Amino acid sequence: MPQLAFNSPIGPLALFEADGAIVAVDWGWLPENEDSPLLLRARDQLEEYFDGKRKSFDLPLAPQGTAFQRKVWQALSEIPFGKTLSYGELAAKLGTAPRALGGACGRNPIPVIIPCHRVLAANGGLGGYSGIDGIETKQFLLRHEGARK
Repeated sequence: MPQLAFNSPIGPLALFEADGAIVAVDWGWLPENEDSPLLLRARDQLEEYFDGKRKSFDLPLAPQGTAFQRKVWQALSEIPFGKTLSYGELAAKLGTAPRALGGACGRNPIPVIIPCHRVLAANGGLGGYSGIDGIETKQFLLRHEGARK
């Protein structure tokens, strides 16, 4: 499986490709890289995002999960740059419970590109985040997008 790690403002990120699509973004470094044109494109787009030059991603994605999880991840992908929704708002849109939605967010295999960081608690609290530094990473991403001070 082609894979590529690189440094980012939120720490090292590792990209994984299978069958011509990005299947995962993981936190951490890889002992070996086996890049591909798609992984290099994904890295470049993430670097543009972190440099403030990109607000959306144009990459083939194939996150592996249940039908429900994929439905949630698709809905997350539709939240615009710099905007947020509450778990309750997104759950109502999808006709599910906020807790189930939170579980799917926590299992998002392609964070940042599939922006689960844009979902907040009803009271404006951050909820959780699977990033390397947890809530601090979520705060960074929201500030970076101008969604939260």
